[in-house]
Amino acid sequence: MRRVARSSSGVFVTGLTAAALAVVGYLAYEASAAPHRVHRSSASASATPGDAKGSGKDDKGKGGQRKDAPPAVPDGSGTGKRVVYSVGQKRVWLVPADAKGVRSFEVTPSTVNPQPGTYAVTSRDLNGPGSDGVRLEHIVRFLRDANGVVFGFSAAVDGSPPQPDPTKKTGGVREKPADGLAMWEFAPKGTKVVVVP
Repeated sequence: MRRVARSSSGVFVTGLTAAALAVVGYLAYEASAAPHRVHRSSASASATPGDAKGSGKDDKGKGGQRKDAPPAVPDGSGTGKRVVYSVGQKRVWLVPADAKGVRSFEVTPSTVNPQPGTYAVTSRDLNGPGSDGVRLEHIVRFLRDANGVVFGFSAAVDGSPPQPDPTKKTGGVREKPADGLAMWEFAPKGTKVVVVP
């Protein structure tokens, strides 16, 4: 009986030793491979977002631009600090004087569009009613045309898109609330507004 007990405990100890060696071997392998994995992933991570030239085709759209990046500021929109509004793209760019940190966002126009040209912010109101009866905030106006249509940017307090009456000529350009606040902070009276097709 004693021989059997010693034999089974010896097998048990041998099994534990083998398992421990396997675990140590696995951990040693992981430790030696880890720096290579970190190096590869950090290299690819830094190359993708920060690399202006880019190396991958999957994250690029037409013209070599990242798919999630907004379109570039339109050519022919001037220089210096300005608000650029593209009627065709239904998009605005807030361009600082140094052209760094440009903010761009989509907008929803009303029934009438302004003619391409260079204007300036003429008046602002913190809030007021919209032509569609919606309460607006951060109203930034830049033009009253020959027909009396007033053009300006604003945001609905409740974030709703405009529901303009097609029988009325109105020139409001509706923004999302966060974009409206950005416009308000960026464009005091006199700020250049460039409208492009």
